[in-house]
Amino acid sequence: MNDFYLELKDRIDANRVKINEPLKNYTFTKTGGNADCLVLPITYEEVQQVIRFAQHTSIPVTILGNGSNVIIRDGGIRGLVINLTAMNDVSRRGNHLIAQSGAKIIDVSRIAYEESLTGLEFACGIPGTVGGAVYMNAGAYGGEVKDVLDDALVVTKEGDLLRLTNEELKFSYRHSIIPEKEYLVLEASFRLNLGNPAAIKEKMDELTFLRESKQPLEYPSCGSVFKRPPGFFAGKLIQDSGLQGVQIGGVQVSTKHAGFMVNVGNGTATDYVQLIHHVQHVVKEKFNVNLETEVKIIGEE
Repeated sequence: MNDFYLELKDRIDANRVKINEPLKNYTFTKTGGNADCLVLPITYEEVQQVIRFAQHTSIPVTILGNGSNVIIRDGGIRGLVINLTAMNDVSRRGNHLIAQSGAKIIDVSRIAYEESLTGLEFACGIPGTVGGAVYMNAGAYGGEVKDVLDDALVVTKEGDLLRLTNEELKFSYRHSIIPEKEYLVLEASFRLNLGNPAAIKEKMDELTFLRESKQPLEYPSCGSVFKRPPGFFAGKLIQDSGLQGVQIGGVQVSTKHAGFMVNVGNGTATDYVQLIHHVQHVVKEKFNVNLETEVKIIGEE
């Protein structure tokens, strides 16, 4: 890794290549071990160069957005971690907003409002990046990325650029083709419509109120932990299982919304993972329903 690190610094500004970097500084849960090497590229060409170099040297690559829907285990991540949050430009072309992968989807929804464009109101409370939103077809309050995405520019695992249409991304509930193909999202084009600014703001204010009144935003968390099981709501199942308020280490099933787990005091990634497994076990035992995680758990024990 030391040789890899030195060679990488010849290709990327040394200030944007960090060795043995604590990843808890990059996650919403404020947990996670260290990355062997973290790189923060600022251009598409740098991303391609880093991907190709890593493939040539057989170094594993992990992509990290702003860490809002991920738990990084306490052992950290071996190899190379690429963080794209410095690539966050958003521009308008007609009724389209073109957003780079590292832009926060919340910010893109606000820009849409400022430009009198409607269609992204549902995203005004989603804390992740554009890249993460495309990766998992993020959604809230009846809207999903697939409803407004025209196409996305990605980098293949060989370092080549590829533009994929909405259909080619094969969206489904909290899923796209991105993880299967090991693509990395660079930018997304959102197809919106001209709207009434007052109506757009009213809808965003309504959704923001709902989010703030129901979600435990006062604590670090990884967002909604579980996917919605067919025919059920994960939070209701957890609540009806008597699990609300249950705590392992410093991590607790939120007393405000049972679908969230919050870091109430120096919690670790191990605490999160153990609490997730406990909740899954109890819900399965009581209701015979398998809770599948929406949050992505990565890294080493």
